[in-house]
Order: sequence, then C-alpha cells, then structure tokens
Amino acid sequence: MALSSKLLLIILDGLPWRNWKPFMGNLEGWVRSGDAQKWRMRSVVPSISGPCYASIHTGVPPQVHGVLSNSIRHRVTQPDIFSEVSKAGGKTGAVTHSYWSEFFRSYPFDLLEDLEYDEPSGPINYGRFHSMTGYNLRNQMTPSDMDLFATLTMLTKRFGIDYGILHTCTLDSMGHRYGHDCHEMDEALAMMDVMLAAFLPKWRDAGFEVIVTADHGQTNRGHHGGHDDEMQDFALYYFGSGKGPSPDTLLDQLQLAPTVLTRLGVAVPDTMKAKPFLR
Repeated sequence: MALSSKLLLIILDGLPWRNWKPFMGNLEGWVRSGDAQKWRMRSVVPSISGPCYASIHTGVPPQVHGVLSNSIRHRVTQPDIFSEVSKAGGKTGAVTHSYWSEFFRSYPFDLLEDLEYDEPSGPINYGRFHSMTGYNLRNQMTPSDMDLFATLTMLTKRFGIDYGILHTCTLDSMGHRYGHDCHEMDEALAMMDVMLAAFLPKWRDAGFEVIVTADHGQTNRGHHGGHDDEMQDFALYYFGSGKGPSPDTLLDQLQLAPTVLTRLGVAVPDTMKAKPFLR
C-alpha cells in the first residue's frame, strides 16, 4: 500500500532553542528563502532523552508510557509511528541510538543481534543502531554524523523507505562535556549544520518531506531534565508542502507523532490526543 507522502525525522539531541538561529545558518537560510518553516517546540517533563524519545514517537507523556528516566527502559505498549506506518503497509527505517530499538522493537538491546536488522514484518523494517557503550565525559563514543546521514540516505535508496528517523547524540554529549558557552560547542554546532546541509537537498530531491528538530534543550552548564524553558525548548524546521500555524506558535512535543502520521496519510490512533500542527 502506498502512503500519501514520504517523511524523514531528524533528531539533533540536546540542542536548545537559543543555539539554532546563531549556528544553524543553512537551516535559517532555507527559512529565509521560503523553503522551510520554523517553530519553537517544548518537550515533555522530565526533559531527559529516554522519556522524550518515547514521547516523540508515541505522542503520550512519560507518565503514560512509563519511560521516566534513561535508566527506566522497556518496550512501550502504546501505538507509535513505526507501528502505525508498518500497519498501514509503509516501510520504516531507523538510524538511531539503541534506546529507540528497545522502546519500539524489543528490550533489552542485544549488541550482536540488534545493531543492524532487516525485518519485512516491522515495526522497524530497517534498523541501524549505535549504543555509545562506554560513554563518559572524556570519551563521547558517538559516531560521525556524516556517517549517520549517509546511512539514512542509503536506506532511502536501497530499500525505498516511506518513513525514516535519524537521531544523533553528538551535540548533547558535547554540551554535557563542555557546556554551551565555549569554542568547542561553537565548532560542533557549525559542523553539524554543514554536514546536515550536505544531505538535506538530496532528501528533498528524492521526494521526502523533512523535519529537523531536537528532543530537549540544555542549560549552559550542560544540564536538562526539569521544567524549565532552557531545558525544554528547541527549534523545529519543516521542509514540505504542509501548512502550519503562525511562526510565533509554541508547539507541544506530543504533537509530533500525530503530525508525522497525518503527513504520511496514516490514521492517527486514539492514544495520540494532541492535534497535528501541519495540514
């Protein structure tokens, strides 16, 4: 069954609202040229990676899906983007941290069996994961973002996926290591923008709508988790033909899952209560 459109969701982990405009020059340029729309989005609480990942894909808060910290992980039971796209006959792909495989396919993550898999029955048809095993403040254990972007592009070409997600922890790890007001973070942000710019036009030329956003923000000292604008707020850039609200609208992270499904032409499950922000 053919879906009504194709979409890629790009998650840049831990990139706060204040850092998008001054450092994401390519993304901002596309907004100025009219090729993209941009809004501010607010995460769920706790504004921690695991809870945010689960909410991004299920459209329900942590208090419902039960992922309340990075150390509390399990296969979530609510419908999510992967499950609904797969049910509708679409092909899904993921190039992400291993938590996404645990939340939406099987828990716990098996390094030998789950780093890479192709499963026609879904819900994740084509998975390519990294675990960051051994991560600490001296060694980030993150893959090159160029490699991740290339891998997602490979999935679109080799398997004809309808929905794909890419998630990178580079900027979140840099924030935890150095904070945000430093030369190291300036360089990391600029490099992310350059690497993303190398692939985004290719995805658009291949017929994909694209959303580039984050999971949560961070303070200048590299912290997040609480109910605070610095920790919760980030930007969302949308490349596609859908129409959204006025640019000054504050979006809710719980709107992301039903919005993605709506753009793909997939029925939104009753568990996703938030309204899509694109039509």
